[in-house]
Amino acid sequence: MDNQLVWKDEFNIGIKIIDDEHQKLFSIITKLFSLKEEEKRSWRACQEGIKYFKEHALKHFDDEEKYMELIGYDDLETHRRLHRGFRENTLPALEQELAREEYSSASVDHFLAVCAGWLIGHTLTEDMAIVGEKMSKWVDLLPEEELKAMEKVILKLLRNMFQLDAHVISDSYGGEKFGKGVYYRLVYSREEDDKKWEILLVFEDRILINTVGKLMGVKSDKLDIVLLNAVRYTACQFVRRVMDHYPAINSYEMTEENLLTYEQFRGVFDKKQPQVSLLFDTKEGYFSFCIIAPHLLESGIGIPLDASNAISEIERYLTRKESPGRKKILIVDDSSTIRLGMKRLLTSDYEVSDVSSGVAAIRAITLDKPDLVLLDYEMPVCDGRHVLEMLRSEKEFADIPVIFLTTRDDHESVKKVLALKANGYLLKYLKPTEIKKRIDEFFKSREA
Repeated sequence: MDNQLVWKDEFNIGIKIIDDEHQKLFSIITKLFSLKEEEKRSWRACQEGIKYFKEHALKHFDDEEKYMELIGYDDLETHRRLHRGFRENTLPALEQELAREEYSSASVDHFLAVCAGWLIGHTLTEDMAIVGEKMSKWVDLLPEEELKAMEKVILKLLRNMFQLDAHVISDSYGGEKFGKGVYYRLVYSREEDDKKWEILLVFEDRILINTVGKLMGVKSDKLDIVLLNAVRYTACQFVRRVMDHYPAINSYEMTEENLLTYEQFRGVFDKKQPQVSLLFDTKEGYFSFCIIAPHLLESGIGIPLDASNAISEIERYLTRKESPGRKKILIVDDSSTIRLGMKRLLTSDYEVSDVSSGVAAIRAITLDKPDLVLLDYEMPVCDGRHVLEMLRSEKEFADIPVIFLTTRDDHESVKKVLALKANGYLLKYLKPTEIKKRIDEFFKSREA
């Protein structure tokens, strides 16, 4: 492991108060790296240094959130969720390991590697998104309740299959390196469609040696060919057991399998946005379970029923199913990010469905007539104008209100939109609160 964390110009996001704090956190970690390398380092000095880093990081999170609130940053809640996960799960887990291992060299390595990796990843993605330089990596995560349900399934399987009493330390693992590990990729698909499930598993070596290795009677503290082959088959069974809990997945078959270097894993991880990215501390080492399947955002994965949640989930299902007076909104947009953001914004008050194309919109409207269509003006093949023309040409659908979603607010573009006799238009870059307010006001005006 490198013994320093060098600040680079690319880490600057252009906001002095945030850049200064980032540099301070980088310098604290660099100091801890150098302190660890000293032959006569004191346990107490390392302990105080880590405590200082934690206090400084938590204060920085608060200051950063206040700044984002001040400028009306749209993804403030996502940022808060990431901060909360690091503050309430990751840091406490690392501190427990440090105490348990009495600040051993390995546990300090763990702490520094995870914190350095998290800090670099968060700075280069989430913080850059504040100034519009990059898109947040976590806009495409599954809804929180579905992630929690999957956490529960995996924790149960870790206990049943490997006797590991694990706990979640992050629901937004950013691909950071933690110790020596095995990076394993599985791809599942089926013949009837082009949808794929790409699953990435990361095992710290010592987990495999202390679980599968022990069951095989392996006495070495290193992985070998026989053990790694056993791990492959065990990992496949583990993934299949997870999939068995979800009818939407278990019809898929494995079509590709890879053992990756860390660099290859990072390459896959950085190019694609995961829908599930969980990191677990098993007390025998760290384990990560990631899913890349963008189509999940269209319908979700569902929540598995078991003895502990069946009654509450059934009650919730019936409440939603029979809830009176909820207006139906159909979102039509070729961007999964826009669709997911709008669904999260509106689902609490409306019955929301979404499709990704104009053709799919006509089919959805035919099957279930909505009270309002939020229609992307610019889409490939069949754009918003074509969809509106088709709706207005059918007597049954002619009175369905349509509001265009657009990124353009120049005079000519607005003139074209209004000429199509839609019920209005919404600019996509408006603050979520403003979009929600305008939709609420639209329904209130119609009722009046």
